[in-house]
Amino acid sequence: MKKNLYILVGVLAFLIVIVYILMNRPGETDISGANSQLLVDVDSLNVDKIQIMSPANKIVLEKRGTDWFLTEPVDYRANQASVTAMIHQLKSLAVKTIISSNPEKRSIFQVDSTGALVKIFQGGQEHAAIVVGKRGQNYAETYVRKEQSNDVAVVDGSLTGEVTRTAKDWRDKTVLNLPRETVKTISYQYPGESYSLVLHDSVWMIADNYAKAAEVTSLLTSLSHVDADDFVDSVITPSPKISATISVADVQIRFSEVKDKDKYLVQTSNSPQWFEIQGWHVKQLLKHKKDLI
Repeated sequence: MKKNLYILVGVLAFLIVIVYILMNRPGETDISGANSQLLVDVDSLNVDKIQIMSPANKIVLEKRGTDWFLTEPVDYRANQASVTAMIHQLKSLAVKTIISSNPEKRSIFQVDSTGALVKIFQGGQEHAAIVVGKRGQNYAETYVRKEQSNDVAVVDGSLTGEVTRTAKDWRDKTVLNLPRETVKTISYQYPGESYSLVLHDSVWMIADNYAKAAEVTSLLTSLSHVDADDFVDSVITPSPKISATISVADVQIRFSEVKDKDKYLVQTSNSPQWFEIQGWHVKQLLKHKKDLI
């Protein structure tokens, strides 16, 4: 028993020595954190295109006017907050340490072909290109290399998760977004039931009945911003059977229940795009008269 333990300890010590030697071969340098500098010089106001190429995806984001759009693999309005956050992250990448300058070690940090190549464009021209590798020793660090450099840097920030987002994650999932104060009437139509919730002098009513204030407040909160869980980009055949309709602020929202999957297909009068929304979420939106009186 003791002999086996000694053997295991010896093997472990040998492996530690090998790792130490590999990580400290010629070509490795260190930069003190006190001398940290930005990895790339990015002017966030002038960035007009970002291209992300990884083994799994190719994502292209382009600015049109003041808004960002996903142009590959599909053409769709992007999540503005997500793009802005990524640009801010790219311009703020502070180099903490150069962990390696040895090209043979790129695969260790996944800053080779297994990483994500991010190209930043300003004024229609490529301005900078970096390869984003795996996370560092903690989730607040990432291994990164400039495309034309051998230096593998450790930078502040968890960038790996950002560059591995799928197209769905970059798309704007907003189905409906409207200020609560603009809503004066909410109309529902179901098979066999139709009614309207109307604001009268700060009091919500259904015909001659007072609506429950707390229920209406919750409903308005849910309706003011509705996000999809997924997108339906293929042609739906046959056309979905509409099981409920909400009309609010000149927008009609149509719901088609997919019973066996506890979800709904949803479309608004503002766009031909169909969305998927989970059943629990739709239940916050679809209210019957008995729920509100």
